Amino acid sequence: MIEIPSKIEGTHYDLYMLEQVLKPMGYTIGGNWDYDHGSFDYTIDERVGYQVLRLPFRAVDGQLDSNGCTVEFQRPFLLSHKYQRGLDDHADVGNIGASFNQFSEPVDKDASFPRQYEEVGKSLLKEVEAALLGGN
Repeated sequence: MIEIPSKIEGTHYDLYMLEQVLKPMGYTIGGNWDYDHGSFDYTIDERVGYQVLRLPFRAVDGQLDSNGCTVEFQRPFLLSHKYQRGLDDHADVGNIGASFNQFSEPVDKDASFPRQYEEVGKSLLKEVEAALLGGN
């Protein structure tokens, strides 16, 4: 994981407005959200696992699943997850759990981030700053 200081840290936005701005730019709501925190993720590469620019946020007014929720951005970071190929070696074979637990565990869920994508991530963050802060 590589943290990237950003001008968006500490800024507050309406979550719905953020979705309207960031989703057309290729960002998705990360799968790690809860009612009081979440992130927007941009997938940079996914050939061996995946590498993302993550824009984490926390709710400061309301809950993420409610209308009018305001969120505050935290420090963005680059994240790399690497997965083993094929099915999980420890899948629960022979019971109903196998149908729910068949996918590979991460080989390294906090893998080192490939250097060739660091500048890509920083450039993507600058685009977000320009879109949200007007280039200031």
